[in-house]
Amino acid sequence: MKQIAPSVLSANFANLREELEMINRSDADMLHVDVMDGVFVPNISFGFPLMKPMKQYSTKPLDVHLMIVHPEKYVERFCDAGAWSVGFHLEATDDPMPAIELIRKKGVRTCLTINPDIDVHRLDPYLAEVDMVLLMSVFAGFGGQSFIPETIDKIRYVRQEIARRQLPTLIEVDGGINTKNAADVFAAGADVLVAGSAVFGAKDPIAAIRLMKGL
Repeated sequence: MKQIAPSVLSANFANLREELEMINRSDADMLHVDVMDGVFVPNISFGFPLMKPMKQYSTKPLDVHLMIVHPEKYVERFCDAGAWSVGFHLEATDDPMPAIELIRKKGVRTCLTINPDIDVHRLDPYLAEVDMVLLMSVFAGFGGQSFIPETIDKIRYVRQEIARRQLPTLIEVDGGINTKNAADVFAAGADVLVAGSAVFGAKDPIAAIRLMKGL
């Protein structure tokens, strides 16, 4: 099933409620929430205070992507703030399992993420431990980057490994996704595509979401 997760980072925060209500009316499957700390990535986005209005006004599940150091210190708070899924970067911690277990104990879906310069094989030991893996198709921390073509091969590898081991793990892809390349990314084996400016910057965001889903 092809799923789209609009990234709220690209929304107009002066009209956040209206933007969220538009996504509620759309065929989007979840709302992607990018949290940046200015340490793991150069930029700072937002944290717990904005989780409350997003949880209040969004009828879509909140897919939280933590681009932060020491994620194990914060994952439980994001779970308590209403996250449906909490993901963090493999390269942000020496051992991802403690954070994965904390999220799991909260009854929230788990996701493990890697940047484009991280060997995709490093995900292998954790494919059976998480609900979803997120392959960054740009470097985390900046919007508006172009899709890195080599990501396609990584998606295919992870899809083959998931199939070989008969796992239910989903593949999410984030970065440079738009109406022109979404079909190819889905065809490579992705389940969920994160789209920011391709949705919120579109003349008709609802139509853009349908187009990316092939509806």
